[in-house]
Order: sequence, then structure tokens, then C-alpha cells
Amino acid sequence: MSIDTSATQNDMDIDKQDDLTAEQKAQMVRFLASPVHCKLFVEKISIKGDSELRKAEIILARETNKQPPTMEYYVHYVEFNKRLDEWVPLSRLDFSKGVEFPKPVVKKQKKNNHLDTSVATSRASTPSKPKGDEENTEDANIQEEIVLAEDGEDEDEEGTVVKKSESHEPTFSKEQEIEKLRTSGSMTQNLSEIARVKNMNKIQMGEHEVETWYFSPYPKEYAYCDTLYICEFCLLYYDSHKRLERHRTRCQLQHPPGNEIYRKDDISFFEIDGRKQKTWCRNLCLLSKLFLDHKMLYYDVDPFLFYCMTKRDELGCHLIGYFSKEKESADNYNVACILTLPQYQRHGYGKLLIAFSYELSKAEGRTGSPEKPLSDLGLMSYRAYWTDTIVGYLLSTMEEVTIEEISQKTSITTQDILHTLQSIGALKYYRGQHIICLGDKVVEQWEKIQQKKKRFISPEKLDWKPIHFTSSQLRFL
Repeated sequence: MSIDTSATQNDMDIDKQDDLTAEQKAQMVRFLASPVHCKLFVEKISIKGDSELRKAEIILARETNKQPPTMEYYVHYVEFNKRLDEWVPLSRLDFSKGVEFPKPVVKKQKKNNHLDTSVATSRASTPSKPKGDEENTEDANIQEEIVLAEDGEDEDEEGTVVKKSESHEPTFSKEQEIEKLRTSGSMTQNLSEIARVKNMNKIQMGEHEVETWYFSPYPKEYAYCDTLYICEFCLLYYDSHKRLERHRTRCQLQHPPGNEIYRKDDISFFEIDGRKQKTWCRNLCLLSKLFLDHKMLYYDVDPFLFYCMTKRDELGCHLIGYFSKEKESADNYNVACILTLPQYQRHGYGKLLIAFSYELSKAEGRTGSPEKPLSDLGLMSYRAYWTDTIVGYLLSTMEEVTIEEISQKTSITTQDILHTLQSIGALKYYRGQHIICLGDKVVEQWEKIQQKKKRFISPEKLDWKPIHFTSSQLRFL
């Protein structure tokens, strides 16, 4: 005789709620039967261990793979950013303050059939491991794939991280994907991925434990990891700290697998070719997707160069952030995707990454702009950099300058310069023509920022020449 374990577990959970009234227990029974889109208070626990009750909406429910199986719920905290969404157990749901149930949805009738609007609880999963990503289970193959020498071709085939959907959404060929969505070195046009829920709550990377923000298509066997353990040097991932520690005894990598092109104090930049270091760059894309909502992942990194900023100590070069760049950009973008890892944010590293991307543009003798759309944090960082750079240049010259001259000196596009000048109110109409006029508040704010600025890019420390790819090297385009 079979036993419905989930129903039995629900009864046990209800029995444990001794402090609930009969009405509240009835609400709990109704909630457990159909939790999706219900709103109630949930205990939000910070990374420091502090907790508070916040109103949240249930987005999805799933059964864990524990024995006996238990339910956990994916919640979105009302009036908070989506990056705070997370999986929580039933024990963190507070039924004492009542449950707000969704209004019944009226089924709309079509010509010959009805639309089924019911939502069932589901077991969240992520796509299976793509071909060429089996290095996680065989550490012996790691060092063959991630080589310090930059020559040699990888033999593994390209695969897609995203399974083909059974829905009627339009599908795109690999060439169309690359042509339409060229960001982060890996993209997809599958709209369902945007709505996917976060599949893990935290990552452990070096000495940092970081809350994740968004979904990333790691292999499905990691879907139930509350914490994913990532090697901070080779970026391979494990479901337990013990497995990571075992891997660390064999991992020989101490910095990103590319050429060091900049070093000043404890900051270094490495240039990595996505075609030569497929596994490392793919793992970097998977990691970055945990913190980027506006980017979608396609499993092709060949058309991109990755510039990784690291902080050096006696253990090695620890990844701070990176930006990717197309080897050949028809739209003259100098950045495809950019990210400072959360554990290093609010330390000025984001602006340093942006400054370095423009330093490369200066070395190439052309202007550049980041690919759109930018994330909210990315847009704020770029606006701050553009303002800082443009105001600094205007204050350093006593001569009249044009927008084009500012662009030539800074490598910022004229469009981005105009947008920045308008945002700070520096464009004025005077005697029949537009002029640039900096207000006192703008100058005062710029001077305050300069006093706080601790890090900046020194062009003389850059050891790099622009790379010119031949047509045969760009066959993947």
C-alpha cells in the first residue's frame, strides 16, 4: 500500500502549529493545498544571521530530495528587489498574521477549448550538464582543459546550457542567438529563462559566503544545493565543502588562465581568450549569471575576450570582477558584460573596471560604449564614471572644447557625453547656441569624490597591444 508522504508531512506540519487558532490552521491547510501566489509574512534571515518578518509572495513550491521529503517555497519579498528572492522552508512562514490568497482566475474561453490557468507545484530543475562540462567530476581533466599556455585548441564541442523548451516560444539557431544577443559571452532568446526562479541561495567562494540574486543554469544535480561551493581560482563548482577541499589539494591554478596585462600594487588584470579557455570562461559566465538578471545565458564563449581584475596576496590572485568584450563588434562596443562580484562591491572596484575598459579603447585609438541594457547597478557605475571623467577633463583645460574633442581625449562616445552633460545640467543655451557650463554643486561634488578616491588606472602600467584577429580566427562569427 502506497502512502502519500507529502500529505502526511503536511498533517505533521499543521499539528506542530500549536500557537495557531482554528481559523489560522484552516488557512494553513488551504495554503498547503495551493501555495502559489499566496501572500504571507516570511522570516528573512540576513547573511549576518539577523532576522525580520517581511511580507512575501509565493512564486513556486517544490519537494526537496531529503528523506522524508519536505516542501520549500520560492518567495518574492513585496516591495523589495527581485535579487532578494529565495527558497525558504515551511518553518520560516508565519501563519499567525494571516494568509492573503489570490483572487480566483476566470477561465477565458477560446473557440474550441479552455485555457487552463491552474498552477501546480513543481520540482525546480536546471538543464543537464552540457557536453564538455564533466570536468567537475574528474579533476584529472581540469588541468588539461585550463592551461596556462595560451596556444592550442580545445577539442570539446560547444553546447547549450538551456534545454529546448516544449512551449511554442520561437527558437533560434546558434548563429541567430549570437547575432541577436551578444552579451556576457553566453546568451539565449528563450524568454522562459528570464522568469526562472533562483535555484540556489548562497555560494561559498574563498573566504566569502555570498547570497545569490538570480537563476543560473548550473547542471540539475546542483538544483537543491542551498550553498554551492566554488573554487575561487578555476571556478569549478561542488555541492559540498568536503568535495571542494579535496579539489583544492589538486588544483594548481592560482590566477585566471590568461596573460597578465596590467599590475599595480595588489591589483592585476588578465586577458583570457574564450576560444582557448572554454571551460573556465563558461564557468565564469555561470557564476556571473547568479548576479545578473538582464543577461541570458547561451553556452558560446568563442567570440569573446574576458578581462578579469584580481587582488593578489600570498595565496594567489583572487577574482574581483570582469568584463567581456567582443573580438569584433559591429556596433563598436567596448564592453559586452561587466560585473563586480558582490563581496567586492562598494569599494570602488566597479569604477576601476570601467576605467580599464576605456584605457583599452584609448590604446586602440577609438571610442567605445557598453552594450545595452545595463543592470541598475551597472548604469549607476557608468554614470558615475562618465561624470567623474568628463568633469575632470573640463576642469583640467582652460581652453574651449567641443563634444568631439572630449570624446577623442576620453574615448567616451559623443552620445554618452551628451547624456552625461544633460543629466548633471551642464548643457546651457546661451546667445543662440549650446554651451557647456559646470555648476558650483557639480564641481564641489567632483572635488569630494577626488579626495575619497583611493584607486585609479595608471596607463604606464598597461602592457598590452590591440589584438587583430584574422578572418580565419573569426569564423565563429
